[in-house]
Amino acid sequence: MSRQCSHLHTVQTVTPSALGCEECLAMGDEWLHLRICRSCGHVGCCDDSKNTHATRHFKATQHPIIEGYDPPEGWGWCFIDEAFLDLADRKTPHNGPIPRYY
Repeated sequence: MSRQCSHLHTVQTVTPSALGCEECLAMGDEWLHLRICRSCGHVGCCDDSKNTHATRHFKATQHPIIEGYDPPEGWGWCFIDEAFLDLADRKTPHNGPIPRYY
């Protein structure tokens, strides 16, 4: 049984904050995959990246939903309800070329 998200109404059309993980770019560090906050547009790295900036952003702001953003993947995740979401019809486009790190 899949979990339901009670925060889907909070999804906003956002402008990406950076062309890559905002904090990793500032630090000169690398990431594996990107996530974008669908409340404010913060771009952070995934939990498989060593810095986990997307999760850190959630913990600091309580913005509930991120979108897979490397490339725009059409899925979301609600941190609060621990539920995957279908965002295929609401993907956030890149606002320029994203550097690739692995």
